[in-house]
Amino acid sequence: MLWTAFLILLALGSANSLRSVCYYTNWSQYRSSVGQFYPEDVDASLCTHLIYSFANIVGTDIIPFEWNDDSTPWSKGMYERTMALKTRNPALKIILAVGGYNMASLPFVNIVRNSASRSSFAQSAVAFLRQRNFDGLDVDWEYPAQRGSAAADKRNFVLLMQELRTAFENEARVSGSPRLLLTAAVPAGKNSVDVGYDVPALSRLCDFISLMTYDLHGSWDSTTGINSPLYAHPSEQGDDTYLSLDWVAKYYVSLGAPRDKINIGMATYGRSFTLADTNNNGVGAPAARAGRAGRYTMENGFISYYEICQLIQSGAQVFQEPSQRARYLVQRDLWIGYDDVQTIQEKACYARQNSYGGIMFWALDLDDFKGQTCGQGRYPLIRAAVQEMAKPASAPCFRQANPVNPGPSLLTPQLYQPLTGYHP
Repeated sequence: MLWTAFLILLALGSANSLRSVCYYTNWSQYRSSVGQFYPEDVDASLCTHLIYSFANIVGTDIIPFEWNDDSTPWSKGMYERTMALKTRNPALKIILAVGGYNMASLPFVNIVRNSASRSSFAQSAVAFLRQRNFDGLDVDWEYPAQRGSAAADKRNFVLLMQELRTAFENEARVSGSPRLLLTAAVPAGKNSVDVGYDVPALSRLCDFISLMTYDLHGSWDSTTGINSPLYAHPSEQGDDTYLSLDWVAKYYVSLGAPRDKINIGMATYGRSFTLADTNNNGVGAPAARAGRAGRYTMENGFISYYEICQLIQSGAQVFQEPSQRARYLVQRDLWIGYDDVQTIQEKACYARQNSYGGIMFWALDLDDFKGQTCGQGRYPLIRAAVQEMAKPASAPCFRQANPVNPGPSLLTPQLYQPLTGYHP
């Protein structure tokens, strides 16, 4: 199995130069039982790039976030344990991420304010990354010009990325080491893109950008919706028609992002809702509040794929939403929109056939990484997507989907029997 996966990854890296970008979350170590996740749980053969999330920022300095990120004389830290994955896959690039939803804008606002603070941050980044053997930096500032950030920060963000790229290039010339990679995770919301991102400039500076094409619907909505739909639902109107992977990817291209620098984001988790009326349980049904937390993820409205498998095994009904290439399940008043092996494989095929540079997963720890729950082996979602990306560009999609015209939605929900095993 490991050798097969390695050959798949080799095909990704050499034949098509397509990326498989995997996010590792350093807080998943605190989950209980089957949810507890450590660097040793990573299947390094499935990733071309692993992004360690997140480091913290104090002033203009990058510092570790967790108490055990760095090694001590008494214990091997998470950074060092993650670097050991290169013994399994020497080609793996390990990148450190800063930012994220919870960090909002404040630390970045202080950094981008002038050339001196931008330079100081860039030099701190170089030192931090080299001392800990990272291969690059992933900047996840999701809200330039929002959440406490001024309109001028749209340009200031570009200046920061220019400072980082220059510092990385200068350090490589002096040290003789390969240049540190510079990447970014970018939002899917049209307003966030328009207000905060100079897409052509950022695309030139970054080695790649990863589209966060998930959380397009969730418990912040008053009606149920698919977390990461390939296409918009036929009933959606106005700005809601922008809430699909297909629309977001095409929008970034229209703004000047080269397709080969774009990674299509995929979710290994679902978003849950509590139905207002159990007799009205389709896509767009009224929702009273967020769905209950996952048993192991412990976050309201958020549930991992392996927890979804547990619900299916306990008798939850699974429906297909053919217009959006997605699934949802219903168990009494609980409603969850999610991807399974088949739908995530179809999204990977969409990325491949439309010449995007790669795929990205949030996150490793939310797939069935132990292979103990879903009956589909280890990492069923990520493995299915990676195998799909390794096929020739012209190979047909699993369901013969038309990526241009997905077709009409069925008027009534259709019960779906999920796959119990995946065989490439």
